[in-house]
Amino acid sequence: MPMIKILTEEEKTSVVLDINLIKGKRLLTRDEITVLERNGNSSDNDWKEFYVSEVQGEFNPSLIRNSDFHGFVVLGSVGKLTLKYHDLELPVGISRSVIRNSVIGNECAIQNVSYLDNYHIGNHVMLFNISEMSCTRHSKFGEGLLKDGEKESARIWIGIGNENGNRSVLAFEDIIPADAYLWSRYRDDQELMEKFVQLTEYGKSKELNTFGIIEDDVVIKNCSIIKDVRVKSCAYIKGALKLKNITVLSSEDEPSQIGEGVEMVNGIMGYGSHVFYQAIAVRFIIGRNCQLKYGARLLNSFLGDNSTVSCCELLNNLIFPFHEQHHNSSFLIASTIMGQSNIASAATIGSNHNSRSPDCELVAGRGFWPGLCSDFKFDSKFASFVLASKGSYQNELNITYPFSLISPCPQDGTVHIIPAYWFLYNMFAIVRNKFKFKSRDKRFIKIQNIETDPLAPDTIQEVVDSVGRLITLTERYLKLPVEDCKNMTLFNPNPQLLEEFRDKAVHASSPEELHQIAKDYLHQNPDAKFMLSDDRCQKKFGAIIYKPAQGYKEYRKILKYFGVQCLMEWTLSKNSESIDKEDLKTIHSLPLYTKWINAGGQVIPEEKINELFDEIKSGKIFEWKQVHKFYDVCESEYVDYKARYALFVIEKLYGKKIRDFDTEDFEDLSKDVAFVSLNMLESSISAREKDYTDFFRSITFRNQKEKDAVIGALENNDFLKKLQASTEEFTCALDKLIKPLRKNQ
Repeated sequence: MPMIKILTEEEKTSVVLDINLIKGKRLLTRDEITVLERNGNSSDNDWKEFYVSEVQGEFNPSLIRNSDFHGFVVLGSVGKLTLKYHDLELPVGISRSVIRNSVIGNECAIQNVSYLDNYHIGNHVMLFNISEMSCTRHSKFGEGLLKDGEKESARIWIGIGNENGNRSVLAFEDIIPADAYLWSRYRDDQELMEKFVQLTEYGKSKELNTFGIIEDDVVIKNCSIIKDVRVKSCAYIKGALKLKNITVLSSEDEPSQIGEGVEMVNGIMGYGSHVFYQAIAVRFIIGRNCQLKYGARLLNSFLGDNSTVSCCELLNNLIFPFHEQHHNSSFLIASTIMGQSNIASAATIGSNHNSRSPDCELVAGRGFWPGLCSDFKFDSKFASFVLASKGSYQNELNITYPFSLISPCPQDGTVHIIPAYWFLYNMFAIVRNKFKFKSRDKRFIKIQNIETDPLAPDTIQEVVDSVGRLITLTERYLKLPVEDCKNMTLFNPNPQLLEEFRDKAVHASSPEELHQIAKDYLHQNPDAKFMLSDDRCQKKFGAIIYKPAQGYKEYRKILKYFGVQCLMEWTLSKNSESIDKEDLKTIHSLPLYTKWINAGGQVIPEEKINELFDEIKSGKIFEWKQVHKFYDVCESEYVDYKARYALFVIEKLYGKKIRDFDTEDFEDLSKDVAFVSLNMLESSISAREKDYTDFFRSITFRNQKEKDAVIGALENNDFLKKLQASTEEFTCALDKLIKPLRKNQ
C-alpha cells in the first residue's frame, strides 16, 4: 500500500465553520476577488468561504499577495499598517503563504508561512518564515487529556521521580510543583490517584473540534515545525526547530520566549520562561520564570518556578523552585529535588539501574548542594541544606542531619558528617539564601507559594530529630569499652568529667535516665571533640559524626532563634511588638502541627495535606483551582501554624511550659537568640572580608583601585548594609518581644 493517498473531492477533510466566528463578517465582493486573483492569490472553493470584516474600509485586498487559501478563511481588519518587534518590521497583510481553515484577527502580518492549517490567530500577530504550522482536531496542547474515541494508552503522562513511570503525573495548564509532588508521592492511595485524573479532566472538552491558538501580540519567525501548539499573548518564538503538542503560557507582564534550535514536544511552558540555544524538552512541565538553555535536555521532568538549567541533562525529575544547574557534564535523573538547590559541574546524580529494574531514585530536601564531580548511588535521601563535598559515594545514603557537610572516606568506606556545618562555618550562605531567593523571584503572579527562609518548620523538624539522634548516639559513645571510647575521642578538655558520665551511663536504671545523662554530657562538655558512629546514614559502612557536641549546641541555638523569630512574626501580624500571657494563651489554643511537608516549595502541615485529600476523595474539591485555593488558605494561616510550633519547640528545649519560665530561662533564651542574630551578621562580614583581604584574591589586580572597580568595595556591599540594618531591627524587636513576660517573673 502506498504511503501517500490521492484524495477525491469527497474524501477531503472538511471542517465545519462555527457560525459565531463569522459574526460581523461578510463574503467578498466580485471586485475584491478580482484584485486578489490579480495579486497571485487563489482559493480552492472560488472564495465561497472567505470572510472579511463588514466594516467599511477594514479590508484592503491589495495587501494580500501570492497566497493560496483552502477551506474557510476568516480575516479581521487588514489595513495599511506596519508592525514592528525589535528589528523585524512587517506590513499588515498576507503574502507568499498557504492558509487553510483558519481565523486571523485584526492587523496581523503573515509572510512566508508555507502551511498554516486549523489555527485561530489573535490580533497584532506577526508570523514570518514558518515551514509548517498546523493543528489536528484532537490536539491537547500538552495536557494529559483524552478526546472522544481515544484509548487510555493515548494519554500523555510525565514520568517524574522514577524511571519506571510509576510516579507519573498528567500535565495541565495550571499545574504547579505542589500538585505534582502530592500526585507523585502518595501512590499507595489508589482512590486519590483516580481523583487527581478527574480533577485534571474537569471542565475540559472531549470533542474532536480543537484548533490551534495564537493569542494577541505574538511574534513567531524563522521556525520549521509548529504543530498542535497553543501560544498565549506576548510570546516571542524565533528559530525553533520543532514545537509539537505544547502550551506556551505568556502574558504582557510575564512574556515567554523560545529561541534558536529549540525542540519542545508534549508539555507546558510556564509564564515568563525562556527556552533557547538548542535546548530540548520532551514530556515536560516548565514553571514560571525559568530558563532552559545552551543545549539542555529536559525529559519526563517538571522544572519548578525560578529555576535555571543550562548545558546539562535532566531525566525523570521533579524539581522544586529555585534550582540551579549548569555546565555541560551535569546530569540529574530519577530524583525529587526540593528546591533552592545547586548542582555543581560534573555532579553525576543518576540511578544507573542499581537494582534489577530501573526503579531507583533520589530525594533531597531544600538547599541540596553536591560538590564538583560528586556521584551518588541510588536509592539515597538527604535532609535539607546538605553540602556534599567532592567525591564518589559508593553506597546508598540516608543523610538525616540538616545543614550538614558530608564527605566520603575512601580509607574505611564511611561517610564523614559534620552536623550544623553551615551554622558553624558558613553562616554567610544561610543568611544570603534568605535574601537572595526573594530578590530572584520575578514572577508577576505567584500561584506556587514558596518558603525561602532556610529556618522554616520543614527544616526545623529535621533539626529537632537530629538533636534527639545526637543524644542517642552519645548514649552509645558513653557506654563504649575504654579503648573504643579513646579511639573515638579526638580532644577532651575534661577527662574526669567524661569518666564520671561513662560511669553514670553504665549504671543508668532506665532508657530515660540514660538519655538524660547523654544530654547532660553534651551540655556540660560543649568543647569536647569526639566522634559518633551512625549506622543508618550509609548502607554497609555507616557514617562517622564529627564535632557532635558543637553541632548539638548550634542546633539548639537555631531552634531558639526559630522559635523567637516565629513569635515575633506572629506579634507583627497582630500589629503588636510584644507578647504577653494572654497572647500565649491565644497561641496555645491554636492547633499544634509537628509534622510538615515541603509541597512544591510551600511548607504545609501533614494533617492539612490529609485534610485536603479527604476533601478531594469526598468530592467536596473537584477541580485543581479549588486545590490551589486550599494551598492559599494554608499560606494565610501559616504564621499561626508557625507560632504554635515555635512554642512547642521552645518548650521542648527547656522541658517546661513557657508560662513556667523564670528569669534565668528568659535570659538564656534571649542571650542565645541575640548571639545567633549577631553571629549571622559577623560571619557574613567576615566571609566577605576574606574576599578583600586574602592575598591570593589580589594577585590578579594591578592595584587596589582596579580591584575595587572590578569587585567593588566592602563598605559598598548592598547585602551587608541590608543585613546590618535588619540585625539592628531584630535585636531591638527581641527586647520588646519578651519584655512583658519578664516583668511578670
